[in-house]
Amino acid sequence: MDLVYSAFNTLLLAGPIVLLPIIITVVGLLFRVKVLKAFRSGLIIAIVFAGIKLVVNLLSDNLGPAAKAMVTNFGIKLDILDVGWGAIAAVTWSSPIIPLLIFGILLTNVLMLVLKLTDTLDVDIWNYHHMAIVGIMAYFATNNVFIGLGVSVVMAIISFKLADWTAPAVEKYFGIPGVSLPTMSALSSVIIAAPLNKIIDQIPVINKIDFSAKDAQKYLGFFGEPIFMGLILGCGIGVLAEYKITAIFSLGVNMAAVMILIPKMTALFMEGLIPISEAAKKLTKEKFKGRKFLIGLDAAVVVGDSTVITAGLIIIPLTILMATIIPGNRVLPFADLAVIPFRIALIVALCNGNLFRSILIGLVCMVLILLAGTATSPVLTGLATSVGIDISASGGISSFAATSLTVSYLVFTAFTSNLMLSLPLLGAGIIGTWIYIEKFKGNKMSEEKLEDL
Repeated sequence: MDLVYSAFNTLLLAGPIVLLPIIITVVGLLFRVKVLKAFRSGLIIAIVFAGIKLVVNLLSDNLGPAAKAMVTNFGIKLDILDVGWGAIAAVTWSSPIIPLLIFGILLTNVLMLVLKLTDTLDVDIWNYHHMAIVGIMAYFATNNVFIGLGVSVVMAIISFKLADWTAPAVEKYFGIPGVSLPTMSALSSVIIAAPLNKIIDQIPVINKIDFSAKDAQKYLGFFGEPIFMGLILGCGIGVLAEYKITAIFSLGVNMAAVMILIPKMTALFMEGLIPISEAAKKLTKEKFKGRKFLIGLDAAVVVGDSTVITAGLIIIPLTILMATIIPGNRVLPFADLAVIPFRIALIVALCNGNLFRSILIGLVCMVLILLAGTATSPVLTGLATSVGIDISASGGISSFAATSLTVSYLVFTAFTSNLMLSLPLLGAGIIGTWIYIEKFKGNKMSEEKLEDL
């Protein structure tokens, strides 16, 4: 058993670039794709993620320091430091109960597929850490392993269902069929965005505002192209960071590169996915009476959309500003500012690329992330300290992941407060939403119907 866990843990630590060729090949074989063809698809998808990782690192390495410089220039003094999702993932994988939680999440996915409670086959095992960290924090807070496992299982159920329900929007807006995105860092915003989008529909004048990155290209011409939008926004952030002129232009060029390179990676991704997708459609039509399966992947495959990047670059400085004026907030936005595009990607799809709505709703979601991060920082700080992370330079730690995410915060709070009251409320909310969508909506969720949530 120790040998099996050691081998599995080695693969997990290697990350999605090593895991994907193996997992996609196995999935392809299950859908009766020939071995070499399945492996080629897995290899291409892994190459895409390697490319996306390089571009995201380019974004983070350049935008991160600029965002931090803006924090310094604005004179922000907040005592809870945003240490970034990477540090939180490290805490997750170092937990003694992580094998139990990963097995619980895998088993939940399998059971839900068998019982036809989800269509999402989640092969994005690396991002299980978004579900697991909530269980680990609940375990740390209660010292009850069953609560920790229960939290992770509930997180998994919510993740798979939200992924199912948002898959049509992913296909319609991003043009990626047969895929869902069970990445909680992206999904969490949906439960805020869906009702807010519906409320905006009812507000005169505001409900008529519809501006997209494509409109920018139309009205601004040459300067509205994604490459120049990236240049302009990057240079703007460089100015706010008080960079020298050469560094300002360098940041602009790098942001322009991000705007161009990630969409090209997405096009290559489709080349790898098509054989698996077509085989899955054929097999399910023959054997499962038309039932569809969705391959659950990392939300990284959609963050390269020009509207997602544009909205993200606008929201970053506004998030820093909001952090200073939101009553009760103590989180200093820092390491995770560069991953804001992940937090708003599905908001953009839900709003059908409406840049105005995406920014407005994205800002509301960021406010909630900051407040939830403040509220749960003591537990996260204690957990990090217990595994040897030095946080002596701050009054605590947080990030734009873990229990800062709205869904994660609600589940964590339900399991660590008055269980007799909070768990029934959480269960009623989940079941009520499930019934509303799948029964009253006829289980035919589309982008427009998601707005009616």
